[in-house]
Amino acid sequence: MGFSILILGLLVFLATHLFVTMREARAGAIARLGQNGYRAVFSLVSIASLVLIVWGYANTPWVAVWSPPRFLRHITIGLMLIASIALVAYFIPSHVKARLKHPLLMAVKTWAFAHLLSNGDLASILMFGVFLAWGVYARIAAKKRGDVGFTTPPAGWTNDILVVVIGIVVFLALGFAFHPLVLHHPVFGG
Repeated sequence: MGFSILILGLLVFLATHLFVTMREARAGAIARLGQNGYRAVFSLVSIASLVLIVWGYANTPWVAVWSPPRFLRHITIGLMLIASIALVAYFIPSHVKARLKHPLLMAVKTWAFAHLLSNGDLASILMFGVFLAWGVYARIAAKKRGDVGFTTPPAGWTNDILVVVIGIVVFLALGFAFHPLVLHHPVFGG
C-alpha cells in the first residue's frame, strides 16, 4: 500500500508542477480562478501531494536495490550544506541568489542527488529520482521560456552573510533534529 500512495503522491506532484510550465494552460486557469484562487488550488494540491509522498515513503517496505559505499554519506552531507544554503537564498535577495538564478530548483536538485548517493532502497530511488528529474526538467523549461530568474543582487553583502548563516542553521537543524527525531535516522555520528 505504501508504494501505491508514494507513486500517487509523486504523480500528483508532477502533474501540478508540470502544469506550471505549460504557460498558456496556466494563464487560462488563472483567468478562470483568479490569481488568488489559482494559488490556493495549486497550494492545496501541492500540500496534498507532499502528504501522500511522505506517508507513502514512510510506509513502504524496505527493498534494497544497491548498497551505497559508506563514504558517499560524507558527500551527501556536504551537498546538503549547499542545498540548505540554496534553499535559504530562494527567500533572501542576495548575490548568492543572483548567482544561482533559480536557487529553489538548485536546492531540490542538490537535495535529491545527494540522497540518491546514499540511499539504495527502491522507495528512495523512486522518490529522489522523480524530484531530481523534475528539477532538471523545470530548470530546462525555465531557460527555454527565457526565465532568467533573479539577477539583481542588493547593494552590500549583509544578505549574503545571512543566507550562509541561516543556511548553516537549517543544515544543522536537518541533521541534528529533523533526521533523528522525525525520520529516526541519525545523520551525524550514526
